[in-house]
Amino acid sequence: MGTLTSLFAGVSGINANGTSLSVTGNNIANTNTVGFKASRAIFADVLSGSTGRQPVGRGVLVSSVDKDLSQGSFESTGNVLDVAIDGDGFFLVNNGVGNFYTRAGVFGTDSDGFIVNPEGHQLQGFLADSAGTVTGLLGSIQLKSNISNPNATSAITVNSNLDSRAPVIAGGFDITDPISSSNHTSALSVIDSLGRSHLLTIYYTKTANNSWDWNATVDGADTLSGATEVQASGTLTFNAAGGLQAESAITYPVSGSDPAASGFQFNGGSAEDQVITFDFGTNVATESGSGLDGTTQFGVISSTSFQSQNGFTPGELQSVTISTDGLVEGLYNNGEARILAQIAVSTFNNPRGLNPQGSNLFSESFASGQANVGVPAAGGRGRVLSNSLELSNVDLAGEFIKMISAQRAFQANSRVITATDQLLQDLVNIIR
Repeated sequence: MGTLTSLFAGVSGINANGTSLSVTGNNIANTNTVGFKASRAIFADVLSGSTGRQPVGRGVLVSSVDKDLSQGSFESTGNVLDVAIDGDGFFLVNNGVGNFYTRAGVFGTDSDGFIVNPEGHQLQGFLADSAGTVTGLLGSIQLKSNISNPNATSAITVNSNLDSRAPVIAGGFDITDPISSSNHTSALSVIDSLGRSHLLTIYYTKTANNSWDWNATVDGADTLSGATEVQASGTLTFNAAGGLQAESAITYPVSGSDPAASGFQFNGGSAEDQVITFDFGTNVATESGSGLDGTTQFGVISSTSFQSQNGFTPGELQSVTISTDGLVEGLYNNGEARILAQIAVSTFNNPRGLNPQGSNLFSESFASGQANVGVPAAGGRGRVLSNSLELSNVDLAGEFIKMISAQRAFQANSRVITATDQLLQDLVNIIR
């Protein structure tokens, strides 16, 4: 009987619009949930048969609950580990059993230094080696308060001016009387293979017009032999314009600790024969330089304007920064900055096919396809914003409109059932 069909159609409308109200209520409830993506109920009609050649509808059903994956607004925070994706993709996290995907970038660290979300899932990324080079190894990102490896000094740069008016010192440099046997001096600290600092003093002695010897000495408290020694030396010559004309090869005239030395000999168990190069500027003779970009010889008082070395001592991790391409860089208290990892971002051919798992997490499904894991800001993946959180994309005004619409549809379907019931009652009363 066709009248009974309207009853079932009305019931299906009540059920479908009730589900729509549930979806709307869930959206409204998660208005302030970080990274939440709103949903919508998609309806489809149901056909039961035909009267003549015209199909007769049997009501409606909810064919799917579709995710709105549009970008949410961003909130600035004071936590560097609060991160958001500006564009497509999901953060990859792991709970020790399997991978999950999320847009909620609320992260902190656990007791072992791993970056984790509030549920304890570890953030995944491409790990870096001890030199700070990002590898292809995917794993949990860990910010350990460990000590960074030291870097032994291998190069020194010195920019000085040696006074052309200085007198020539007969007999040259004397290690037993360095002050009287030199015209200028400078000092800097260098680092050995164990990360220990040693004071290196460079003495400049004028031996002839336009010719200077330099001698790098190490105090006895820092040498392998226990005696103050000249551990590197060379000669600088200048042209008539005061430019650096030529440099001799560096020699290591060590006596006592190692007569055949080919590098510095520091004490304390560090590596012997530590080679340290000295850059006094680009000379004219062998480097085709101007001779005026480093050490010069002008008629003004001798001075050292700049000197540096490339070694550093061990350091403890003090803070981290995260760049837009997901590079996690550790800053150490010795001044070193080193890349620790690069955050991984996953995309899907059909992200709407992901299975919701609660707690802002999703898992792969047959409908979503496999994850395409890569680095941010590449391959269609969004960039990473540190000190930021992506807010829910729920449009509260729009949800209220949907709620009113579903409520009215629910009421109308209730009226269909009431009207059908009245018709059936009239039909029963025909025999009276």
